[in-house]
Amino acid sequence: MSRLDKLWKKGQDFLGVQYPIMAGAMTWISDHRFVAHVSNAGGFGCLAAGNLPPEILAQEIDKTKATTNKPFGTNLITISPNYHEHLKIALDKEVPYLIFAGSFPRASEIKLAKAGGAKVIAFASNESIAKRMIQSGVDALMLEGSEAGGHIGHVSLVILLQQVLFHHDDIPIFTAGGIATGEMMAHLLLMGAAGVQMGTRFILSEECEVHPKFKQSFIKARSRDAIATPGVGSELNVVAVRAIRNKGMSEFTDMQMDLILKKRKGEITQKEAQYEVEKFWMGALRNAVKDGDIEHGSLMAGQSVGLVNKTQTIEDIFNEMIQDGESALEKIVDKLKI
Repeated sequence: MSRLDKLWKKGQDFLGVQYPIMAGAMTWISDHRFVAHVSNAGGFGCLAAGNLPPEILAQEIDKTKATTNKPFGTNLITISPNYHEHLKIALDKEVPYLIFAGSFPRASEIKLAKAGGAKVIAFASNESIAKRMIQSGVDALMLEGSEAGGHIGHVSLVILLQQVLFHHDDIPIFTAGGIATGEMMAHLLLMGAAGVQMGTRFILSEECEVHPKFKQSFIKARSRDAIATPGVGSELNVVAVRAIRNKGMSEFTDMQMDLILKKRKGEITQKEAQYEVEKFWMGALRNAVKDGDIEHGSLMAGQSVGLVNKTQTIEDIFNEMIQDGESALEKIVDKLKI
């Protein structure tokens, strides 16, 4: 048994996979094909429900099951207008793992998911949410730091490790945000993580079907280019999004100002304004991912984008992560010898 096998056994047992390395659910990207590629290679794929029409999500779940017999999960966005229909479909289709994101699920929804036979994973972007999710009965936590891409919280993974990971060993805790190397994975496992989740690195997998320009923007970008979107005031209660800086960032700032003015005039409600914000991001992300609009589209990426600069197969990504992780652990053992 390798050192990694000893460290990530809790994650292996919980997910039922060879490598407890999860591919984060990415809207417009993590479809049945991508999920199957990840799971068939030994990792854990996460199907992105996003705000898909319910019938399309049902088809994606069926196609995933037809393409892989390995474990996978479905990522449900609790703030999505289709969330409740998505949850019902996932339970009806007996998806083995449900991953709640966007905001925290109600205790009743967690209970419903578990009663339906699913294992529940919930995101925690701060200490209080982590405690609330554990008390609500989740089976595992995804501790995601603000270094991550897409919608993010306000606390870095370094702080969350100290606030949450070091104080809870009763359930598996997976870590996400800024992770792209085997060395970092090894150190997180030593700290007590059950496994890791990556999104940005998997964008550069050969199996990831995004526009070539989208991938090229990741190869060129540095870590400091992946910035969190600015919030204009507090009226819209906008959740920050981390993406590579481009003209679309400026357009989003202008859009917020326009929505605030309309809201003050009574032309739109708070809920309508927030829906327009999400609609903007989903449309901008699709334009970048599918059409290659890297100037005005959304290039959602984590700060780990500065650590990735080549395309590889998913199998090669796993092999490199494992090799580098084992090498890092060997160095640690040598340092501990007295």
